[in-house]
Amino acid sequence: MGTGHYKCAFAAAALAATLLCACGSTPVRGPAAATAPSRDWGNVRPADPAAANAVLMRAISLVGTPYRYGGNTPQGGFDCSGLVNYVFRDMLDLRLPRTSRQLSEYQGPRIAPRELAPADLVFFGERGQVSHVGIYVGEGRFVHAPSTGGTVRLDRLDGAWWRDHYSGARRVLSEAGG
Repeated sequence: MGTGHYKCAFAAAALAATLLCACGSTPVRGPAAATAPSRDWGNVRPADPAAANAVLMRAISLVGTPYRYGGNTPQGGFDCSGLVNYVFRDMLDLRLPRTSRQLSEYQGPRIAPRELAPADLVFFGERGQVSHVGIYVGEGRFVHAPSTGGTVRLDRLDGAWWRDHYSGARRVLSEAGG
C-alpha cells in the first residue's frame, strides 16, 4: 500500500481517538491539572503501520465495554491485560503474556516516552511494581480498562495519576514481525 493510505488510516485513528476522548476519559480535577508539567509523549511512526492501525481501531472500538477483573472478551468485559491480550490476538493472532507484570517483562524493547509509537504498551505502577497496562494511541493518549465499576476508555498519559505512576513502555509489534 502507498504512504497516502497509511496517512489516511492514521488520520482516521487520530480523529476517532479525539472524538472518543471526549466521552471516554475522566477529566483531572483541581488546579494541579493546569500547572502539572507535561512530558514529551512520542508520536513515532510504527514499524508496521497497518498492524498498528488494526490494533488501534479494534482497541478504540471497545471503548465503553465494562471492566471485569479477569475479563478477556467484549461480552464478558475486560481487565487491563485482558483487553491488551484480546486486541492483539483478535487483530494479529499474537499471543501475549496474560498479566500486566508479565507483559512489562515481555521480550519487546523498552521504549522511552518520547519514542512511543501507536500500539506500544504503556505501563503503570508503584514502588517498582507494574499493576496496569494500556495501548498507546498517539498524541499522549492510551486505551485501557481502568478499574472495577469503570469501562474501557481513552485517557491522557499526562493526567495526574497516570503521569505520576507511569513506569515505562514496551514495543511488541516489532517482535511480532508485524
